[in-house]
Amino acid sequence: MGRAETVVEFLRQEQARLVDGFERMDGRATFRQAPWSRPELGGGTARILEQGRVFERGGVNVSLVHGARVPASIADTQPELAGRPFVATGISVVLHAVNPYTPSFHANFRYFEVDGGERDGTWWFGGGADLTPCYAFEQDATHFHATLKACCDRYDPGWYPAWKQACDRYFYLPHRAEMRGVGGIFFDRLSGADGVSWQRCFDFVRDGSGVLLDAIEPIVARRRATPYGQRERQWQLLRRGRYVEFNLVYDRGTRFGLETRGNVEAILMSLPAVAGWAFDVRPEPGSPEELTVRCLQPTDWAARA
Repeated sequence: MGRAETVVEFLRQEQARLVDGFERMDGRATFRQAPWSRPELGGGTARILEQGRVFERGGVNVSLVHGARVPASIADTQPELAGRPFVATGISVVLHAVNPYTPSFHANFRYFEVDGGERDGTWWFGGGADLTPCYAFEQDATHFHATLKACCDRYDPGWYPAWKQACDRYFYLPHRAEMRGVGGIFFDRLSGADGVSWQRCFDFVRDGSGVLLDAIEPIVARRRATPYGQRERQWQLLRRGRYVEFNLVYDRGTRFGLETRGNVEAILMSLPAVAGWAFDVRPEPGSPEELTVRCLQPTDWAARA
C-alpha cells in the first residue's frame, strides 16, 4: 500500500468515528452520505448533518484526488514541481451550532505528494483546528487550546507556539482587522525538511485527529442549553457572515478544491446554513458582543488553563 493510500484509509476510519461522535452529541440528527467522483480526478465522500437538535449544520468530508499536473497554487511556490503528477487526500470537519453560545468548530488534516512522495520535498502534511465563538468564554478557549497544546507537546514542545501563531495569522480577516475566532493551531507542509520522518508526521496527524472530540465535546455540553433570544440569534448571524467572508475570500482549501475541480457542494459545506450582514454594526460598549470582539486578537489562551 502506498503512502497516500495509507493516509486515506486512516482518514476514512476517522470520518466514521467523528460522525458517530457528533451524532451522539446532537442526539437527534444523523449524517447522510454523498459520495462523489470526477473522471481523471478521483473522488470522496461527504457526510452532512442539517437541522439537528444541537448542530444546524455539520460536515465531515474525505477526498482523494489526483492529477497529471500539480495545481498552479503549488507550482507557483515550488516551480520544480510544475508539470508533475500529484495525489492529495484530506479530511475536513465543520460544525455550526443552533445555539449562539455554542461555537463553530473547524478542523482539517491533509496530505500531498508528487511522484509517489518517495523523496524529501515531494510530500508533506498540513492541517489544524480552530474555534469560532459568537460569544467568547475564556473557559472554552483555554480548554480548546490546552487540549491541542498537550497533543503537540507529545511530539515537539515548539510546535504548539509556532502553529498557534500561524493559526492567528492565517484565520485573520485583514479587511476587518480581526481574527475569525479564538484560533487554535495551523501547520502547513510539515515534511522531512523539518527534520521529521514521514511516519512521525503521520503519527501526529493520527493523534491530532484523535483529540478533536476531546477538544470540542465539553464545550458543546456546557453551552448547548444556554437560553438565548432574538438579539443573540441576530449577532450569531452577523458573526457567521464574517466566517463566510474568510472562507470565500482567503481560505486556501476552498481555492484548492475549486482549482482542482472538486465537488462544489463538498467544498462549500463549510459555510453555515444561514448567515447575515448589516451595515457598520458596532456592539454596545461593555456588552457580551463587544467583549467577544475584543477576544478576536492573538491571546495566549493555553497559559490561562
